[in-house]
Amino acid sequence: MPTVHFRGREIECNRGDVLRDVLRAAGESPHNGHSSWFNCRGGGSCGTCAVRVRGPVTYRTKKERRRFRFPPHDPDSGLRLACQTVVLGDLWVEKYPGFWGQHVDDADEAGEAEGAQDTADTPDTRERREATD
Repeated sequence: MPTVHFRGREIECNRGDVLRDVLRAAGESPHNGHSSWFNCRGGGSCGTCAVRVRGPVTYRTKKERRRFRFPPHDPDSGLRLACQTVVLGDLWVEKYPGFWGQHVDDADEAGEAEGAQDTADTPDTRERREATD
């Protein structure tokens, strides 16, 4: 049974579940601010559920590829639409700032400016933390 790591929580789900549905069923949201009210409800057209996903998921859908071609998103950002992403194994999910969650560069720069480390609880980061402790 896959586990989704999101905002400090571990959420169990079934392989094949849609990421947006998994988060919402656990009382979490893939949206920021008012986009939780103003979104396409999983249709893949608005882009407000964009998240960074690490772990095994399906490839981008046609709807997703189309949406990421238009601002404010960037097709090379590495983001995924939670409503179009199917969970295939354990995932680490991060939501970035901005109405659409599109401020990837801003979040990365803020982390670098503060000397922040990757704090996601993955096997790689746990090993790095243990080596430095």
